[in-house]
Formats: sequence, structure tokens, C-alpha cells
Amino acid sequence: MTSNVKIPQGDDTVKVELTVKEVMALTGIKFHNNHSVEVSAKRKLQEALDIQYEIEEAKPLN
Repeated sequence: MTSNVKIPQGDDTVKVELTVKEVMALTGIKFHNNHSVEVSAKRKLQEALDIQYEIEEAKPLN
């Protein structure tokens, strides 16, 4: 079963400031000695969404 998700204002832009290492980590490059780079980048993206939009977390279907 597939479901379509409609995101209002889904084509709006959001500006997030990332380091080069963070961008590299998000593209799939692994920093074996420093996993916090990817975590930091994802946290910045999540915070930008939280600030810009009020998005409810997806709740699992029971």
C-alpha cells in the first residue's frame, strides 16, 4: 500500500548553514573516526524545519 503525502509549501526554500564536512557526510561519505559530523548536520536540518514550520512527528499506525 502506498500513500501520497502532500506537503503544503513544499517548494519553499530553507537556508541552513553547514560545514563542508557536514555536507560531505550527508552525501554519504563516512567519517569513521567522527560520527558526530553527520549527526550535527542532521540536527541542523531538523532545527531549521522546526523553526520554519510547525511539523508534527509521524505517529505509527496501530
